[in-house]
Amino acid sequence: MNIEQLLHIEIQDFIAENLSSDSTKLALKKNPFAEINYTEIINQIVSKKKAKDKLPTWFLTKNIIYPEKISIEQTSSELTAKYKASLVSGKNLIDCTGGFGIDDYYFAQQFESVIYCEINPELSKIVQHNFKQLKAENMTCISGDSADILKQLNQRFDCIYIDPSRRNDAKGKVFLLADCLPNVVDLQEFYYQFSDTILIKTAPILDIQAGLNELKNVASIHIVAVENEVKELLWEIKKSFNDSPKIIAVNIEKQQTVSTSIELSKNYQATYSLPKKYLYEPNASLLKSGGFEAVSELFALDKLHQHSHLYTADEIKDFQGRRFEITQEIPFQKNDLKKYIQNQKMNVTTRNFPLKVEDIKKKYKISDGGTLFAFFTTNLKNEKIVLLCTKI
Repeated sequence: MNIEQLLHIEIQDFIAENLSSDSTKLALKKNPFAEINYTEIINQIVSKKKAKDKLPTWFLTKNIIYPEKISIEQTSSELTAKYKASLVSGKNLIDCTGGFGIDDYYFAQQFESVIYCEINPELSKIVQHNFKQLKAENMTCISGDSADILKQLNQRFDCIYIDPSRRNDAKGKVFLLADCLPNVVDLQEFYYQFSDTILIKTAPILDIQAGLNELKNVASIHIVAVENEVKELLWEIKKSFNDSPKIIAVNIEKQQTVSTSIELSKNYQATYSLPKKYLYEPNASLLKSGGFEAVSELFALDKLHQHSHLYTADEIKDFQGRRFEITQEIPFQKNDLKKYIQNQKMNVTTRNFPLKVEDIKKKYKISDGGTLFAFFTTNLKNEKIVLLCTKI
């Protein structure tokens, strides 16, 4: 990639003018700039489009250069980068897997200096250029293998940050950290030579218990969701920590961030009840935590069934998730169930129920949308029920 050519004013103007264009159709047209590969220009348009909502600071900064679109798709959003940067601070941090540098831009606001390591020299060059445009002056970019760089620098850091990627040759559906590069499981003792604090980001597909089995000294695991979609897991590791970790379920919204802390060593006790006046549905990060008994105890709510993961109460309470008022409870086997839901417009959810949402919608000719919510679930008597609700 020729950064200097891409920065020419007429090319940057062309990119800006075509952000709303169909990039596939645009690619079929004649290249208006004979001196540069047209594919590189199209890639800038496609990647910048993807950055608009995910990376607004980059999108709004002049002369930013973008890598291949897969790097944009895989990078942290600014929202999650800000959150993880809030977890650590100090004099210096080294990022062993720099990528597009979003996390490092925000780490640099928490540390006096940040070293960005990236094994891909072209990506490293792009990020170094972008840091200058963003006026991130306490950043140092080094291209190469991060383990070699750590040995060469031979210094202590307040934090090591790692975002390992799954190896292409890793087989099977089970996602293990040992199947990633760098292999943080094998390298954990090596990293302790350079820092007592390690922050690891993993994909949300990673099983939390599997991660705990692989890693030592895990102090906390942050399940980070953005607008109720889990985006990443953050593993805080402290060399001196030998206690039971806690899980922090986080949901980031545009206006606020809410979180719930669950102690893995605590034996939480759930209470159970038939449906009351209100229904509570945990958000995605709480569900990912697996702390279903903890949700009942921490929020003082009754669980509908051991496996239903829906909660109820006679009062409206603060809650990390959606809240509904139950307007009607219908036994699923009731002969006239159809008259309540047939040909209706509603939002269907299943929890601990034998039928899938699509099968229910097809069977009862239900269309999506509207203000009515239907929960198909199982109560504590093991009875299949339908709860018709309105959102609070």
